[in-house]
Amino acid sequence: MTELEKLKAGLEYCYDDSEIEALKERAIVWCKDYNAIDDTDYQAQYQYLQTMLGSVGEKVWIGKTFNCDNGKNIHIGRNFTGNYNLTILDIREVWIGDNVMIGPNTLITTVGHPLTPMGRRKHLGIAKPVRIGNDVWIGGNVTILPGITIGNNVVVAAGAVVTKDVADNSLVAGIPARKIKELENDVEE
Repeated sequence: MTELEKLKAGLEYCYDDSEIEALKERAIVWCKDYNAIDDTDYQAQYQYLQTMLGSVGEKVWIGKTFNCDNGKNIHIGRNFTGNYNLTILDIREVWIGDNVMIGPNTLITTVGHPLTPMGRRKHLGIAKPVRIGNDVWIGGNVTILPGITIGNNVVVAAGAVVTKDVADNSLVAGIPARKIKELENDVEE
């Protein structure tokens, strides 16, 4: 298997493989170009996001500075706000539902590394997709780790580190994030 095939299969892979590095380099250029668009030219920003990301719904805005590792692995629903300094390390897929707000300085990462020094010396990574449901508010300075699923109607409090899946209709907070209370869903059909 190639390193890219290993990555896509959820196996350990070498992150400095030339094929994987090419994806990252493309994303670096895309992010540089996106971040250079006039801050008030929302139409140009939206059109560029449609080009660089895997899929984008209507009414999507991401503030500057935005950084990602691939771009094409990011799928965003409609009515999305990604506030300033959003970083999405989308080595694997990140699915974001409709009506989602993400606060500033947030990190969503799909990649981790071995706990052993030899594994890190070999530049190994392992990536797992992240899923974020509908009607989610993620506060500022939040970190979402690889493989996490966040349900619908969830609030993740500012500064939380999400290390486990979050059930629908939950408010979570802390490091690691834990459920604080059940939330009412006033839009369920």
